[in-house]
Amino acid sequence: MGKRILVILGHPSSDSFCSALADSYAEAARRAGHEVKLLRLGDLKFDVVLHEGFKKIQELEPDLILAQESILWAEHLCFVFPIWWGGVPALLKGFLDRAFLPGFAFKYRAGAAFPDQLLKGRSAHILVTMDTPPWYFRWIYRMPAIHQMRKTTLEFCGIKPVKVFSFGPVLGSKPAQREAWLQKARSAASRL
Repeated sequence: MGKRILVILGHPSSDSFCSALADSYAEAARRAGHEVKLLRLGDLKFDVVLHEGFKKIQELEPDLILAQESILWAEHLCFVFPIWWGGVPALLKGFLDRAFLPGFAFKYRAGAAFPDQLLKGRSAHILVTMDTPPWYFRWIYRMPAIHQMRKTTLEFCGIKPVKVFSFGPVLGSKPAQREAWLQKARSAASRL
């Protein structure tokens, strides 16, 4: 029986290699019998700034409400984004700030060191592109964006396991290399 999969493109452009990865992953998952939704953050209309933090409730735009509904619908999430300045793009960070809210993704409890994880029961893949060689990003930079997404966001909210696929350096890559990366994304989706 197929899974319900939500692919979230965290690159603002639909004309990017990240977009091609997201499309390849989604299509392979569909061919494998899964039900798939593709959420392109660059197409959504929402304020990326959480203006008052958690002190004051900021009304969610309709696109964020639909995104939250899709996250709750999904059994598996796939985030696709580039590494920019060692981190996630501002659009993806703003989406996480606005959508992964207390009461939706986690819930504080008085006297508890850690909040309740409200998104348990879901798994995730992270597909990241970079212009830095992946080995350098891992061993020299220590993977700040990966730790942010895997540990302090997804696992914090109960999403486990989280598997990461790194692609790079994209800058200067040849078409054959890009096709191999697209095939790796397809394989990850078809093995769910």
